[in-house]
Amino acid sequence: MFQSSTAPNRKVAKGKVLDPDIDYSKVKSVHSISSWWGIGGIAMILLIGNLTSYSNSHLPDALRNSHLASFPNAFIAERAYKDLKILNDFGPKPTGSYANEVLAVDFLLREISYIEQLRNKNQNLQVDKQIVSGGYVGVYMNKSATSVYRNVQNVIVKLAGKNSDQALLLNCHFDSVATSPGASDDLSGCAVMLEILRVMSRQSEINQNSILFLFNGAEETPLQASHGFITKHRWAKEVKAFINLESAGSGGKEMLFQSGPRNPWLIEMYAKAIMYPFAQAAAEEVFQSGVIPSDTDFRVFRDAGGVPGMDFAYTANGYRYHTKYDSIDYIPMAVLQRTGDNILSLTRTMANSDKLGQQGQNREHTVYFDFLGLIFIFYSADTAFMINLSVVLLSIIIPFLSLARLGSTSGSHGRQIRSETMIGFVATFLGAGVGGVVCFLLAYQLDLLGSSMSWYSSTNLVLGVYCCPALLSHCIVHMLCGNVFGSKTTPLSLALKVQARLNGVNLFWGMITLGVTFTGYRTAYIFMILIFFSLLSSTLISMFAVQNSVHKWLFIHMFFQVFALLWSTQFYHMMLNLFIPITGRIGASINPDLIIGVMANFLTLLACSYMTPLLFLLKKVDKLVGELVAITLIAFVLASSTHVGFPYRDDTLRSPSVQRHYITHTLRTFHDYSGGIRKTDSGFLLQELDRNARKTIEGIAMPDNITPMREIPACETELFCAIPFYSIWHQVLFENYWIPGPQPLVHSSVRCLLRRKEQTARHEHKLQLQLQGDHQSALVIGPRAGTTLQGWDIVDELADPIEFNGQQGYFVLIATGSNPGPMNITLQLKHEIANYDGPLVDITVTTTFWEHQKHFTPVFNKLLTRVPSWAHVVPSVAAVNGYTF
Repeated sequence: MFQSSTAPNRKVAKGKVLDPDIDYSKVKSVHSISSWWGIGGIAMILLIGNLTSYSNSHLPDALRNSHLASFPNAFIAERAYKDLKILNDFGPKPTGSYANEVLAVDFLLREISYIEQLRNKNQNLQVDKQIVSGGYVGVYMNKSATSVYRNVQNVIVKLAGKNSDQALLLNCHFDSVATSPGASDDLSGCAVMLEILRVMSRQSEINQNSILFLFNGAEETPLQASHGFITKHRWAKEVKAFINLESAGSGGKEMLFQSGPRNPWLIEMYAKAIMYPFAQAAAEEVFQSGVIPSDTDFRVFRDAGGVPGMDFAYTANGYRYHTKYDSIDYIPMAVLQRTGDNILSLTRTMANSDKLGQQGQNREHTVYFDFLGLIFIFYSADTAFMINLSVVLLSIIIPFLSLARLGSTSGSHGRQIRSETMIGFVATFLGAGVGGVVCFLLAYQLDLLGSSMSWYSSTNLVLGVYCCPALLSHCIVHMLCGNVFGSKTTPLSLALKVQARLNGVNLFWGMITLGVTFTGYRTAYIFMILIFFSLLSSTLISMFAVQNSVHKWLFIHMFFQVFALLWSTQFYHMMLNLFIPITGRIGASINPDLIIGVMANFLTLLACSYMTPLLFLLKKVDKLVGELVAITLIAFVLASSTHVGFPYRDDTLRSPSVQRHYITHTLRTFHDYSGGIRKTDSGFLLQELDRNARKTIEGIAMPDNITPMREIPACETELFCAIPFYSIWHQVLFENYWIPGPQPLVHSSVRCLLRRKEQTARHEHKLQLQLQGDHQSALVIGPRAGTTLQGWDIVDELADPIEFNGQQGYFVLIATGSNPGPMNITLQLKHEIANYDGPLVDITVTTTFWEHQKHFTPVFNKLLTRVPSWAHVVPSVAAVNGYTF
């Protein structure tokens, strides 16, 4: 006779689950939940995503001058904003320009003079203007080049401390790229430093250690003025640590994205001092991997100075980075307040710490991260190994034992739990792969339709175009795995099956966590925290013995999933807010939809993997699947067939997201071996910076045809095609296009003169050359066939050659500040033929004129008018002189 499910001491057949509350014939109806909860789960994810988006952009209220009486020792954003406004209004400030070398330097010296006059009588303030020349060999994106600087300027202030031989360095740069005022990159940092100097110079207490404020005038060239300071200035030897203020965006929160190297005391100082933490060790590993096309003075201080430090940068609104929209109009005062509060507190803490001169005692890596800016956690890499291993093992063992103990002692119950766990693992693994394939196919199809980067301005399209298909793929794979591998006669209740499959998700992330940990990457903490919330959930479920209850276990699981979603969705916003703008400046060779699609699949998995197995609880999954399919179709249509999917936006809505272009009006003059001019030509060089740029370039050039850089006739006869290279790293990697045209107006350019040529041995020769001209320039030195470059006196080290157009050459970038005069160069060459008396080397000298608008020709101006309003162009004039010596 059938026994009621309410009977208190019901017996079950051997091997079946002990279930005192429910009838097996009704097990599915008891544990199942309404199909609408699936849609509710999607809504929950979106709601929590909006909360983390708000958290990522929330800024504190700015203090104004009226607050000074109440907060005499606080950072006052209004004063810093005034400084920022003045520097911003000077306009673009490329190194060597009047705005950079005169206006900005004069303002800084004048403002520092005012600060000095109002300092506390106990404080000793020293000011120095450094004009420095030098150079170094740098390797970036696997390309080696020589960077030379001549008479670039630094303004340095020393706030003396009790220990005169130890100092903390604060660094910013006031130069900018052409066409950009550089309000965020990096005038905001300089304005923050001026206000910190103002506040700290007025306090009566003398700091334990000195503080150096370095306002450097040549960072974009790249990283030159900081090199001049750390290698040549008399105060450089006092520096024991540094704080570098930078930007890869425009406004928002400043992120700590590099520290050390291997100086955990720096993170201790950060944890102790920072009011609003925003730091991720994962960001450090991503940046140092080279996938982000930027660099900072952190590299120079670390490598050339051997000094540890911390690197801070704004990363929001990267669309405005290095464009005319990087202006004060887009930077609220609250940005300065947040940065100022944090950096002022950190400066005070470090300047008065005994650890400043003890950085060599502990050389461990540190894992560090914040959670929504509310808490900051850090620990050593060794501790991270133990934490990761413990969390992974416990997260798998505790749920398994908790579920297995509910069954009989025959062993079949444990086997069923193991089987369902493996189904959860396989489904998660295959779901991740299928989701990646689906996103890949969608990215490929959008690119074929000419709709690449449809999400560039409308970033929420990523949710529909990639995240929804990825989640749909994960759900379908889970259902298929359940049907194919699941037992039809399992005695497990639906609740136990789902929990076992959730343990399979633990196994999936656990393997990833341990794999990343064993390879030495600290980024494993991202997955460990996700598993940790699952561990807390399963532990409480076990403690309260509600594994087989009706929905009680589910409430506990969902409670901890709120925190897991807060954790995972913050990375969704951080990663996409960083990488989506970057896709606008990585060239056209890579389909950016593949990058964002794969990233969206991973982030969807990170956020939803502990939600996906819950679909088995739904009475029907058709509503959930239908919703995901509908959203995907709508988003795909919007992306491919409407204006919503057009990638770029102008400034009409005060939120520009522009396409980037460089157009260089070029004059090329080629000299023969005797020094005479053998040929001249001219035209326009247009750089392709994103996937859609060629279509825009063709429209700008009409009715003329464009010729790819490597196909122009000069490539057959001239060194490196005589392209006006100003930055070998980007221009070699990206495609450029050439349009023949009339000559630009060039009043003067850097020229190379042969002062002396002598044979020093049977195979060896010396060339003494002189560069005449004070403009920004670049050299390509190409030894001819049979000749090798043995040495030079440009810098102490001979760089490795780079290859372009089947030729090898040495690239030298030369930045000039104020009137450096001629530059003498000696080349040591060796030829395979003894007593050779012929041409040894080809040299191309490119002079680039930035901010040269007054001298643009009518033809150039007409070409620029064809640039769409949703594009940003950096126009320049270049003179290329080719020589054979």
